[in-house]
Amino acid sequence: MLIFMAVLFIALLVISTPVAIVLLGVTTATVHFFLPVPLQAMVQQLFNGMDNFILLSIPFFILSGTLMARGSISKKLVGVMQILVGHLPGGMAIASILACIFFAAISGSSPATVIAIGSIMIPALIKHGYDEDFSVGLLTATGSLGILLPPSIPMVLYALVMNVSVGQLFMAGIMPGIMIGTILIIYSFILAKKHNWKTVTNYAPGEKWQHIKSASWGIAMPVIILGGIYSGIFTPTEAAAVSVVYALFVEFFIYKDMNMKKLNQVLKETVTLSSALLFIIACAMTFIWLLTRERLPVIAADFIISHIDNKYVFLLVVNIFLLLVGCVMDIVSAVVIISPILLIALQQYDIDLIHFGIMMIVNIEFGFLTFPFGLNLFVAMGITGKSLTQIGRAVLPFLGLLLIGLMLVTYIPSVSLWLTRVL
Repeated sequence: MLIFMAVLFIALLVISTPVAIVLLGVTTATVHFFLPVPLQAMVQQLFNGMDNFILLSIPFFILSGTLMARGSISKKLVGVMQILVGHLPGGMAIASILACIFFAAISGSSPATVIAIGSIMIPALIKHGYDEDFSVGLLTATGSLGILLPPSIPMVLYALVMNVSVGQLFMAGIMPGIMIGTILIIYSFILAKKHNWKTVTNYAPGEKWQHIKSASWGIAMPVIILGGIYSGIFTPTEAAAVSVVYALFVEFFIYKDMNMKKLNQVLKETVTLSSALLFIIACAMTFIWLLTRERLPVIAADFIISHIDNKYVFLLVVNIFLLLVGCVMDIVSAVVIISPILLIALQQYDIDLIHFGIMMIVNIEFGFLTFPFGLNLFVAMGITGKSLTQIGRAVLPFLGLLLIGLMLVTYIPSVSLWLTRVL
């Protein structure tokens, strides 16, 4: 039966069937042909997969992120970061990285970060004499941090299927995000010194204060979300709802960039994306029900442990596997399907589930930047007008830097867990 499931799963993926339909189709066919279970039970599992309070946070986080992305927060973030670091060697590039980090923490979306910051900074970097491939690669790669910094929808899904704290995952993603951002900053600084790229220094004191004051409203959002969760004022789901109210207030009354026409478009985008994600989740949870019923996690754990007796080797093998998965599967499906299959093995190797969750998300970040389905690559194509091959070539050096970050996250658990232990 497992062979039938694997063959059908791969065959449907090869013919470009949407992942949700693949999961639902494999589950339905297996139940129908192999199991003494009525199909009504599968329908019940579809409903049960959605019957979880934490899933309410997904449309709220999508809505708040889209609201802020549609406004002018990206320009304000770029402005304030240029003021803070523009005078340094590579200041424009460093400002781009910092703007991406903060925007990612506001939107929780990698593609949105590339669109919002990349559309501003790629032309600006090139205009100031930065290498074109460097500029494109930097913004495309840095945008991938959107799923590592809170609020992060993949973290919500991982917490759901692995039964861990969303708040702990949010906190655990901060240090790895900062660390990877720092690696990118050091690389940009070294290249800027080597090539003598221009700095930006022409800001009047009053202009500096105005930029900082204006951007502070957007920067405050992740602080409010994490502060509220960790102070016990509200749950992660309630935090998502609060973020929507805050985003509406800022965009309508502070920045005044939002109107009813824009809001209508934002709501349409939110409904479209939320519906697609929740349908994938429902199908994936039904698929996991089938795998659990057939004891696949136990079989997988027994196989892995019988062949790998060292947890560090296990982590290396899992890293390679996840890097490959990220190239061919969307992040929602990867998180929801693969995490539970590895759960028992992780427990046997005594690997912290919070640490593994961050490691997994860093791994799957590569999926945004690799052929053939790297979403950030296609977004960058739309911004720059370059071919997919040109974008891929520009991103290559940054994949190496992200790989360094991945190894540090994998083999130094305190990078992820330090904040969760001290707070």
